[in-house]
Amino acid sequence: MKVAIQGERGAFSHEAAERMLPRCTVVPCARSAEVFDRLEAGSVQAAVIPIENTLAGTVAEHADLMVTRDVFIQAEHLLRIVHNVIAAPGVKMASLRRVMSHPVALDQCRDFFRRHPKVDAVPFYDTAGSVKHVMANELRDAAGIAGKQAAREYAGKILQAGIEDDKQNFTRFFLIRKLGRTSGRQKTHVSQKQREVGHPTLNAGYRRMIPRGANKTSIAFKVKNLPGALFKSLSVFALRDISLSKIESRPMRGRPWEYVFYVDFLRGDDEPARNALRHLGEVADFVKVLGIYPAA
Repeated sequence: MKVAIQGERGAFSHEAAERMLPRCTVVPCARSAEVFDRLEAGSVQAAVIPIENTLAGTVAEHADLMVTRDVFIQAEHLLRIVHNVIAAPGVKMASLRRVMSHPVALDQCRDFFRRHPKVDAVPFYDTAGSVKHVMANELRDAAGIAGKQAAREYAGKILQAGIEDDKQNFTRFFLIRKLGRTSGRQKTHVSQKQREVGHPTLNAGYRRMIPRGANKTSIAFKVKNLPGALFKSLSVFALRDISLSKIESRPMRGRPWEYVFYVDFLRGDDEPARNALRHLGEVADFVKVLGIYPAA
Protein backbone atom coordinates (compact mmCIF):
# COMPACT_ATOMS: atom_id res chain seq x y z
CA MET A 1 0.00 0.00 0.00
CA LYS A 2 1.29 3.47 -0.92
CA VAL A 3 0.97 5.94 1.97
CA ALA A 4 1.69 9.66 1.63
CA ILE A 5 3.40 11.63 4.40
CA GLN A 6 4.46 15.26 4.69
CA GLY A 7 8.23 15.47 5.03
CA GLU A 8 11.20 13.33 4.12
CA ARG A 9 11.65 9.61 4.63
CA GLY A 10 12.79 9.05 8.19
CA ALA A 11 10.46 11.70 9.62
CA PHE A 12 8.20 10.94 12.59
CA SER A 13 5.33 10.61 10.11
CA HIS A 14 7.32 7.83 8.41
CA GLU A 15 7.65 6.01 11.73
CA ALA A 16 3.95 6.47 12.49
CA ALA A 17 2.97 5.20 9.03
CA GLU A 18 4.99 2.01 9.43
CA ARG A 19 3.50 1.38 12.86
CA MET A 20 -0.04 1.88 11.61
CA LEU A 21 0.44 0.05 8.30
CA PRO A 22 3.36 -2.37 8.49
CA ARG A 23 5.10 -3.05 5.16
CA CYS A 24 3.56 0.02 3.54
CA THR A 25 5.43 2.03 0.90
CA VAL A 26 5.95 5.56 2.19
CA VAL A 27 5.61 8.39 -0.35
CA PRO A 28 7.26 11.59 0.96
CA CYS A 29 5.65 14.92 0.03
CA ALA A 30 7.18 18.38 0.32
CA ARG A 31 3.95 20.12 1.29
CA SER A 32 0.88 19.14 3.30
CA ALA A 33 -1.43 20.07 0.42
CA GLU A 34 0.46 17.61 -1.79
CA VAL A 35 -0.39 14.81 0.64
CA PHE A 36 -4.10 15.54 0.23
CA ASP A 37 -3.76 16.09 -3.54
CA ARG A 38 -2.16 12.67 -3.98
CA LEU A 39 -4.82 11.02 -1.83
CA GLU A 40 -7.71 12.60 -3.72
CA ALA A 41 -6.08 11.85 -7.09
CA GLY A 42 -5.67 8.19 -6.15
CA SER A 43 -1.88 7.98 -6.60
CA VAL A 44 -1.70 6.78 -2.97
CA GLN A 45 -4.22 4.66 -1.08
CA ALA A 46 -3.84 6.39 2.30
CA ALA A 47 -2.01 9.15 4.13
CA VAL A 48 -0.65 9.53 7.65
CA ILE A 49 -0.60 13.05 9.05
CA PRO A 50 0.24 14.57 12.44
CA ILE A 51 -2.78 16.38 13.82
CA GLU A 52 -1.80 17.31 17.38
CA ASN A 53 1.23 17.43 19.66
CA THR A 54 0.97 17.44 23.44
CA LEU A 55 3.34 20.44 23.64
CA ALA A 56 2.88 22.36 20.38
CA GLY A 57 -0.87 21.83 20.04
CA THR A 58 -2.90 21.31 16.87
CA VAL A 59 -1.25 21.20 13.46
CA ALA A 60 -3.35 24.04 12.07
CA GLU A 61 -2.84 23.40 8.37
CA HIS A 62 -3.86 19.76 8.67
CA ALA A 63 -6.96 20.64 10.69
CA ASP A 64 -8.00 23.10 7.97
CA LEU A 65 -7.34 20.60 5.18
CA MET A 66 -9.38 17.93 6.97
CA VAL A 67 -12.43 20.19 6.72
CA THR A 68 -12.05 21.30 3.11
CA ARG A 69 -10.94 18.01 1.51
CA ASP A 70 -12.91 14.81 0.86
CA VAL A 71 -11.04 12.55 3.27
CA PHE A 72 -12.01 10.34 6.20
CA ILE A 73 -10.12 9.35 9.37
CA GLN A 74 -9.92 5.58 9.85
CA ALA A 75 -7.39 5.29 12.70
CA GLU A 76 -5.29 7.28 15.13
CA HIS A 77 -1.90 6.56 16.65
CA LEU A 78 -0.05 8.17 19.55
CA LEU A 79 3.70 8.32 18.90
CA ARG A 80 6.17 9.14 21.65
CA ILE A 81 8.49 11.82 20.24
CA VAL A 82 12.14 11.15 21.04
CA HIS A 83 14.61 13.70 19.67
CA ASN A 84 18.18 12.65 18.93
CA VAL A 85 21.32 14.51 17.81
CA ILE A 86 22.36 12.75 14.60
CA ALA A 87 25.63 13.39 12.74
CA ALA A 88 27.88 11.73 10.20
CA PRO A 89 29.92 8.75 11.47
CA GLY A 90 33.16 9.88 13.10
CA VAL A 91 31.87 13.32 14.10
CA LYS A 92 32.16 14.12 17.82
CA MET A 93 29.96 16.35 19.97
CA ALA A 94 32.94 18.68 20.55
CA SER A 95 33.11 19.32 16.77
CA LEU A 96 29.55 20.60 16.47
CA ARG A 97 28.96 24.28 15.81
CA ARG A 98 25.37 24.08 14.58
CA VAL A 99 22.46 21.70 14.97
CA MET A 100 19.57 21.88 12.51
CA SER A 101 15.95 20.76 12.72
CA HIS A 102 12.34 21.83 12.32
CA PRO A 103 11.59 24.91 14.51
CA VAL A 104 9.12 22.92 16.65
CA ALA A 105 11.76 20.26 17.36
CA LEU A 106 14.36 22.91 18.23
CA ASP A 107 11.91 24.52 20.63
CA GLN A 108 11.35 21.17 22.36
CA CYS A 109 15.11 20.77 23.00
CA ARG A 110 15.95 24.07 24.73
CA ASP A 111 17.84 22.39 27.57
CA PHE A 112 20.25 20.81 25.10
CA PHE A 113 21.20 24.21 23.69
CA ARG A 114 21.55 25.67 27.20
CA ARG A 115 24.05 22.91 28.00
CA HIS A 116 25.89 23.54 24.73
CA PRO A 117 26.05 27.34 24.36
CA LYS A 118 28.60 27.18 21.53
CA VAL A 119 26.18 25.20 19.35
CA ASP A 120 23.79 27.28 17.24
CA ALA A 121 20.19 26.15 16.72
CA VAL A 122 19.47 26.42 12.98
CA PRO A 123 15.84 26.13 11.75
CA PHE A 124 15.34 23.66 8.90
CA TYR A 125 12.26 22.60 6.90
CA ASP A 126 12.06 19.07 8.34
CA THR A 127 13.52 16.94 11.15
CA ALA A 128 14.58 14.06 8.91
CA GLY A 129 15.46 16.54 6.18
CA SER A 130 18.10 18.06 8.45
CA VAL A 131 19.81 14.67 8.84
CA LYS A 132 19.54 14.05 5.09
CA HIS A 133 21.21 17.42 4.47
CA VAL A 134 24.03 16.76 6.95
CA MET A 135 24.78 13.35 5.45
CA ALA A 136 24.45 14.38 1.78
CA ASN A 137 26.85 17.30 2.24
CA GLU A 138 29.24 15.36 4.51
CA LEU A 139 29.16 18.13 7.12
CA ARG A 140 31.68 17.66 9.93
CA ASP A 141 30.62 20.55 12.16
CA ALA A 142 26.84 20.07 12.01
CA ALA A 143 24.14 17.64 13.06
CA GLY A 144 20.39 17.27 12.81
CA ILE A 145 17.74 16.63 15.44
CA ALA A 146 15.35 13.86 14.44
CA GLY A 147 14.01 10.44 15.36
CA LYS A 148 15.89 7.14 15.18
CA GLN A 149 14.15 6.41 11.89
CA ALA A 150 16.15 9.24 10.26
CA ALA A 151 19.45 7.81 11.57
CA ARG A 152 18.59 4.45 10.03
CA GLU A 153 17.37 5.97 6.77
CA TYR A 154 20.48 8.08 6.12
CA ALA A 155 23.14 6.00 7.94
CA GLY A 156 23.74 8.70 10.55
CA LYS A 157 25.20 8.25 14.02
CA ILE A 158 23.24 9.18 17.13
CA LEU A 159 25.53 11.34 19.30
CA GLN A 160 22.94 11.97 22.01
CA ALA A 161 19.58 10.25 22.40
CA GLY A 162 16.45 11.54 24.08
CA ILE A 163 17.38 15.23 24.28
CA GLU A 164 13.77 16.47 24.38
CA ASP A 165 12.96 18.61 27.43
CA ASP A 166 9.65 16.91 28.22
CA LYS A 167 9.43 13.13 28.16
CA GLN A 168 5.63 13.35 27.96
CA ASN A 169 5.95 14.49 24.36
CA PHE A 170 3.49 12.68 22.09
CA THR A 171 2.13 13.39 18.64
CA ARG A 172 -1.27 12.16 17.57
CA PHE A 173 -1.38 10.91 13.98
CA PHE A 174 -4.37 10.21 11.75
CA LEU A 175 -4.60 7.54 9.08
CA ILE A 176 -6.83 9.05 6.41
CA ARG A 177 -8.32 7.77 3.17
CA LYS A 178 -10.24 9.34 0.32
CA LEU A 179 -13.92 9.71 1.18
CA GLY A 180 -16.07 7.27 -0.78
CA ARG A 181 -19.02 8.52 -2.77
CA THR A 182 -22.55 7.30 -2.10
CA SER A 183 -25.40 6.44 -4.41
CA GLY A 184 -28.07 9.05 -5.02
CA ARG A 185 -30.41 7.23 -2.66
CA GLN A 186 -28.02 7.79 0.25
CA LYS A 187 -27.12 11.41 -0.40
CA THR A 188 -28.54 14.19 1.74
CA HIS A 189 -29.25 17.76 0.75
CA VAL A 190 -26.30 20.16 0.61
CA SER A 191 -27.24 23.83 0.83
CA GLN A 192 -25.67 26.49 -1.40
CA LYS A 193 -23.93 27.96 1.66
CA GLN A 194 -22.36 24.58 2.45
CA ARG A 195 -21.16 24.29 -1.14
CA GLU A 196 -19.59 27.76 -0.93
CA VAL A 197 -17.42 26.82 2.04
CA GLY A 198 -16.66 23.38 0.64
CA HIS A 199 -18.08 21.23 3.41
CA PRO A 200 -19.78 17.91 2.67
CA THR A 201 -22.93 17.61 4.71
CA LEU A 202 -23.70 15.06 7.40
CA ASN A 203 -23.86 11.41 6.25
CA ALA A 204 -22.14 12.20 2.92
CA GLY A 205 -20.94 8.68 2.19
CA TYR A 206 -18.78 7.76 5.16
CA ARG A 207 -20.55 4.84 6.84
CA ARG A 208 -19.09 2.10 4.68
CA MET A 209 -15.59 3.38 5.57
CA ILE A 210 -15.95 2.93 9.34
CA PRO A 211 -13.55 0.23 10.64
CA ARG A 212 -14.53 -2.43 13.13
CA GLY A 213 -14.20 -1.46 16.77
CA ALA A 214 -14.69 2.24 16.05
CA ASN A 215 -15.48 4.03 19.31
CA LYS A 216 -14.36 7.60 18.68
CA THR A 217 -15.66 10.31 16.33
CA SER A 218 -14.14 13.54 15.06
CA ILE A 219 -16.37 16.23 13.61
CA ALA A 220 -16.23 19.87 12.55
CA PHE A 221 -19.15 22.27 12.67
CA LYS A 222 -20.00 25.94 12.44
CA VAL A 223 -22.65 27.48 14.66
CA LYS A 224 -25.13 30.13 13.64
CA ASN A 225 -24.45 33.65 14.89
CA LEU A 226 -27.24 33.60 17.46
CA PRO A 227 -27.32 33.87 21.27
CA GLY A 228 -26.74 30.49 22.89
CA ALA A 229 -25.83 28.78 19.60
CA LEU A 230 -22.73 27.06 21.00
CA PHE A 231 -24.59 26.01 24.15
CA LYS A 232 -27.33 24.43 22.04
CA SER A 233 -24.74 22.67 19.86
CA LEU A 234 -22.93 21.12 22.81
CA SER A 235 -26.16 20.20 24.57
CA VAL A 236 -26.90 17.59 21.89
CA PHE A 237 -24.05 15.55 23.37
CA ALA A 238 -24.76 16.30 27.03
CA LEU A 239 -28.39 15.22 26.68
CA ARG A 240 -27.21 11.78 25.54
CA ASP A 241 -24.36 11.40 28.04
CA ILE A 242 -21.77 11.50 25.26
CA SER A 243 -18.31 12.47 26.52
CA LEU A 244 -16.28 15.01 24.57
CA SER A 245 -12.51 14.39 24.63
CA LYS A 246 -11.61 17.57 22.78
CA ILE A 247 -13.13 20.84 21.62
CA GLU A 248 -11.27 23.58 19.78
CA SER A 249 -12.16 26.49 17.52
CA ARG A 250 -10.25 27.72 14.48
CA PRO A 251 -10.77 30.63 12.07
CA MET A 252 -12.36 29.82 8.72
CA ARG A 253 -10.09 30.58 5.78
CA GLY A 254 -11.58 33.30 3.58
CA ARG A 255 -14.26 34.20 6.14
CA PRO A 256 -12.89 36.74 8.63
CA TRP A 257 -14.26 36.44 12.19
CA GLU A 258 -16.06 33.20 11.47
CA TYR A 259 -14.96 30.02 13.24
CA VAL A 260 -15.16 26.25 12.93
CA PHE A 261 -15.41 24.08 16.04
CA TYR A 262 -13.53 20.79 16.10
CA VAL A 263 -14.90 18.17 18.48
CA ASP A 264 -13.85 14.62 19.34
CA PHE A 265 -16.36 12.51 21.23
CA LEU A 266 -16.10 9.01 22.62
CA ARG A 267 -18.76 7.12 20.66
CA GLY A 268 -18.75 5.20 17.42
CA ASP A 269 -21.52 4.94 14.85
CA ASP A 270 -24.30 3.97 17.26
CA GLU A 271 -27.83 5.26 17.72
CA PRO A 272 -27.05 7.93 20.39
CA ALA A 273 -24.20 9.29 18.25
CA ARG A 274 -26.33 9.35 15.10
CA ASN A 275 -29.16 11.10 16.96
CA ALA A 276 -26.71 13.65 18.39
CA LEU A 277 -25.34 14.40 14.92
CA ARG A 278 -28.82 14.72 13.43
CA HIS A 279 -29.76 17.08 16.26
CA LEU A 280 -26.55 19.06 15.73
CA GLY A 281 -27.36 19.38 12.05
CA GLU A 282 -30.59 21.16 13.02
CA VAL A 283 -28.89 23.84 15.12
CA ALA A 284 -25.57 24.32 13.28
CA ASP A 285 -24.80 25.98 9.95
CA PHE A 286 -22.97 22.88 8.78
CA VAL A 287 -21.59 19.62 10.19
CA LYS A 288 -18.86 17.47 8.73
CA VAL A 289 -17.96 14.03 10.09
CA LEU A 290 -14.16 13.91 9.80
CA GLY A 291 -13.85 10.28 10.87
CA ILE A 292 -15.11 7.43 13.05
CA TYR A 293 -12.33 5.15 14.24
CA PRO A 294 -10.93 3.08 17.14
CA ALA A 295 -9.42 5.30 19.83
CA ALA A 296 -5.65 4.91 20.22
